[in-house]
Amino acid sequence: MKAIVTTMTQRGQVTVPAEVRRLLGLKPRDKVAFEIEDDKVQLAPVKFTLESAFGSVKPHTRTADFKGISRAARDEKAKKGTRELESP
Repeated sequence: MKAIVTTMTQRGQVTVPAEVRRLLGLKPRDKVAFEIEDDKVQLAPVKFTLESAFGSVKPHTRTADFKGISRAARDEKAKKGTRELESP
């Protein structure tokens, strides 16, 4: 068994050494999991997250036209504001 030592910052952060990143195939912004069993902790890459799954499944219904909805809401607010200014 090989041990690699690193230092923890005051904020509880550590740098994953390059050798470990290569071994686990980690890239910037990848997620890692700390697996705890008894008094031992293992570091493992997380392959499936909501972020990694986003867009992998097509919705069964059409997505909403958010730009259209936002435009309609702005128009309605402008009309309401105009009516309030015109009323005595």
